[in-house]
Amino acid sequence: MKKSLVFPAIVGILFFAAAALCLTGTVENEWQIHDMNRPMAPVVTPGPPGPPVPPPSDAVVLFNGKNLDGWTDAKGQPAGWKVEDGYMEVVKGTGSIQTVKGFGDCQLHVEWMAPFPATGEGQDRGNSGVFLMGLYEVQVLDSYNSRTYADGQAAAIYGQYPPLVNACRPPGEWQTYDIVFHRPRFGQNGELLCPARMTVFHNGLLVHECAQLTGPTAHRARPPYTMTPDRLPVALQDHGNPVRFRDIWIRSLE
Repeated sequence: MKKSLVFPAIVGILFFAAAALCLTGTVENEWQIHDMNRPMAPVVTPGPPGPPVPPPSDAVVLFNGKNLDGWTDAKGQPAGWKVEDGYMEVVKGTGSIQTVKGFGDCQLHVEWMAPFPATGEGQDRGNSGVFLMGLYEVQVLDSYNSRTYADGQAAAIYGQYPPLVNACRPPGEWQTYDIVFHRPRFGQNGELLCPARMTVFHNGLLVHECAQLTGPTAHRARPPYTMTPDRLPVALQDHGNPVRFRDIWIRSLE
């Protein structure tokens, strides 16, 4: 019996249609990167902070409040941040830190606190960052009664998307990020099939819904995608401010 070519053709059409649909989301073009004239997100007061959120049974605990055994610096050496009273704190000049293990598609829970009393202005006020795969940053910043560029305020996908709302609590109070991340997909020859996507909740409020990233995040730049491994470390940034972190856990969604 002669084989039908209809089914393979339909499969091919559906594949390319799905890929095209996945690539439709783009960053708004009317604003330049870090444009100070871009409106900042409207302020919404979140509920009060609570105790650390216990990790679910299938989560990998990335920070247990006791040590940094699961973390290194960018060169693979022991992480130089301070650990005390159940939190880790950035030590200026020791560099960013990253997990020993790599992750791709995931659900990530992070709690952080901006320094109190607040010092500095704009990007010099409680600055750090949470990097998925070490490449895609959700900004950490004290944006409570403080102005900066909209795509760099707290919970922004840095340089690409401001948050839908400013849900910052005052400095000195614990804040939460819950991030659902889907890594980019590449073809065998390195071509981009589907961009990275993020959904982010800040202090329980939705601030990004399936945002499609243009590529890795960067300062005053939009670098293109290049083929990377399917799993890379989660990283936290040393921007010179003593930001604190606690209760960090992750669930693989691969």
